[in-house]
Amino acid sequence: QLQLVESGGGLVQPGGSLRLSCVASGFTWDYYTISWFRQAPGKEREGVSCISRSDGSTDHADSVKGRFTISRDNAKNTVYLQMNSLKPEDTGVYYCAATVQTMCIMTPPWYDYWGQGTRVTVSS
Repeated sequence: QLQLVESGGGLVQPGGSLRLSCVASGFTWDYYTISWFRQAPGKEREGVSCISRSDGSTDHADSVKGRFTISRDNAKNTVYLQMNSLKPEDTGVYYCAATVQTMCIMTPPWYDYWGQGTRVTVSS
């Protein structure tokens, strides 16, 4: 059974860091482009970061560029999201998702598989 499981969320003060992990099982990991999305209360789900299956190229939303880094370890079927210099507006539930698209596209309808999410709260 295909499954994505996120972990690493929590409460952090502004300016702090967290590293999220997304572990996959039940499918060939490197056939998929992987993205992180987030959803804040009362807001739509938005794309945060993406890493392509074709060449490992990455893309980030403007709001997180220079602060977040996405990476993947295909041997471990894991994608990471390193989040630095966190701000209160980064608060939300973070989801990883997989698509067969070869290049990065951070639009939710393109994604076939989703994890259950991990909550990130940035607050003093």
